[in-house]
Amino acid sequence: MSILLGLAPFIAFFVVMRLSTPLIALAAAAVIAAALSARGLAKGGSVKILELGSVLLFGLLALYTWIAAPDWSVAGVRLAVDGGLTAIVLLSLAIRRPFTIQYAREQTPPAFWHQPLFIRTNDIITAVWALYFLICSLCDAAALWVPAVPLWLEVALSIGALLGAIYFSSWYPARIRRNIPRGASA
Repeated sequence: MSILLGLAPFIAFFVVMRLSTPLIALAAAAVIAAALSARGLAKGGSVKILELGSVLLFGLLALYTWIAAPDWSVAGVRLAVDGGLTAIVLLSLAIRRPFTIQYAREQTPPAFWHQPLFIRTNDIITAVWALYFLICSLCDAAALWVPAVPLWLEVALSIGALLGAIYFSSWYPARIRRNIPRGASA
């Protein structure tokens, strides 16, 4: 499964958020995250850090929204989601289990999984995704607390950072592979 499929709950949240209420958007994202986790388990795999974090993040935010009934602004609920995602990714780095490593293992022979270069490559890619989510969080915070910042700028920064993270996630491993001498282990 690709990282982008792992981000499906977040994509669904942002789409549904535009069409409905925060509670429905958060609940829909929680259901999608749970379905992705169940799909991975049904295929004999394990639950990925991003999937588990998504289930917890969206589930807890949906529960909070249902019980406390906060008057979420679009920027406020997006900040909670993007901030939560930033925390999930940073936590994966802090516990030395970069969230990208589970996706990379799906495309890499097991002989490389414990090699320092493989682990370092995933640390770097995960850090780039953390930067993307941090940029999104900062854009959300600006929308919430600095209304003078134009919306088009926040959207452009978020989209540019996303495209950069996606590009880097494919470019960097290819660059690393090109620099490994034939027959050498990573």
